[in-house]
Amino acid sequence: MSRIAVRRFLRSKESLATLLILLVPVGSACAADRPNIVFMMSDDQAWNGLSVPMHPDLDWSKSSIVETPNLEKLAAQGMRFTAAYAPASVCAPTRISLQTGKSPAAVHWTKASRSVTAVDGYKMIGPRNVRQIDRNETTIGKLLRDAGYRTAHFGKWHINGGGPAAHGYDESDGDIGNEYAFQYRDPNPADIFGMAKRAAAFMEQSKKANKPFFLQMSWHALHAPQNALTTTLAKYAQRMNSSVDEKRVGSAAIAENLDTGVGMVVDAIDRLDLADNTFVIYMSDNGSGGGGGRRRGGGLSGGKGSVWEGGIRSPFIIRGPGIPGNSWCHERIVGYDLFPTYCEWAGIASSKLPPQIEGGSIVNLLDDGKGLVKRPREEMVFHFPHYQSGDGPHSALFLGNYKLMKFYETERLALFDIAADISEQNDLSTQQPQKVKELDKLLEQYLQEVDAQMAVSNPQYDPAKPPVSRKARGGRGKTKKTRKPGTNKRANQ
Repeated sequence: MSRIAVRRFLRSKESLATLLILLVPVGSACAADRPNIVFMMSDDQAWNGLSVPMHPDLDWSKSSIVETPNLEKLAAQGMRFTAAYAPASVCAPTRISLQTGKSPAAVHWTKASRSVTAVDGYKMIGPRNVRQIDRNETTIGKLLRDAGYRTAHFGKWHINGGGPAAHGYDESDGDIGNEYAFQYRDPNPADIFGMAKRAAAFMEQSKKANKPFFLQMSWHALHAPQNALTTTLAKYAQRMNSSVDEKRVGSAAIAENLDTGVGMVVDAIDRLDLADNTFVIYMSDNGSGGGGGRRRGGGLSGGKGSVWEGGIRSPFIIRGPGIPGNSWCHERIVGYDLFPTYCEWAGIASSKLPPQIEGGSIVNLLDDGKGLVKRPREEMVFHFPHYQSGDGPHSALFLGNYKLMKFYETERLALFDIAADISEQNDLSTQQPQKVKELDKLLEQYLQEVDAQMAVSNPQYDPAKPPVSRKARGGRGKTKKTRKPGTNKRANQ
């Protein structure tokens, strides 16, 4: 199918192909006319962690150290989104959001590791999450499989509930989490190359069966950074004038190895002559690092475990039929927009989508990067009622060019013009109190409507005692004993 034909197909709501999907039994030959979908998600990779710029006007929107030539090639063949967001600033909440099309706040899963308790000594107590996807959820895997797609989920699942097989995936690596990656070392670091080979085999089998496919690649990397190829570790140790054992060296090395795996998957698509009918998407599950301030010379504030831009803004590249090469889109999108996007590509009627999904299809952005994403709500909310980054429990709301941040320990509100101030350096809250009040009301309404879990006051809190230091299992690094909650550098400027 040519690019023009696919584009016309996607734009025509009453196309013959759509009618055939509704009338002909699942598994028939006509199903092969629908586009294939390959979604690849890295782990803990920063918005500017690739050698691919994520913004045409910001030279710091790419890494000056890491080399990702295959992603450079993918970007040259497709479209980059400068304002793409992971649904959460930590791993598992993003993953369940992608499966359900709902925000982490709505599914009551907002943290990857356990939340603090009263005895940990923080001023507030974060909510406890069930941390298991319900088998009754209508996942994107189930919808696409019911529509005639072959489905596969390779790599990290990390949301329990019986694993991918219980949620609509024909093939998978099982109910696995972070620990799985550490057994794989050179010559298959973090199972990157093994996953790529399984993906190629799955796509080849799908082509032979004349069925469209949905392939989700949840790479373990950048976890297990010291498992990178020995030669790549040596390369970055020399480049960074450091030891091969240092974590930042391993992170750079495994990022390049991951890029090689991405290249293997894309090469398989091209080799199997599937490119003209296959959408390829690449993003990260959250930002990187453990928080902190903006680097000199430019950068994003915050990091993993915070809803500053560094915690939630994600690299996002898409290649596929009708998408112009080396193009850009500046419209704000979020990971759970992919749920209705996939359904539109697959010809699934909107009446079959779960009524509570919060995303909107991005299909109309893909011709020229212009357009609007129609969601049930105009505002977009990120809710993190926990301790991890030093900010304490906090939330953010986007509306238009504005971003409101709320810190629950102090009830402090901060306001940014995020279009003009991507690094969140200029707090406008004192200059625009009415806008702050308006957005705060919208935030409260949203959290009430989705019955979001909130942090509550700790009756055992003693300000004279520092909180207990413990490892944040869902992130990287430790909760620091000496840092008072709410004292993040950027949060107090």
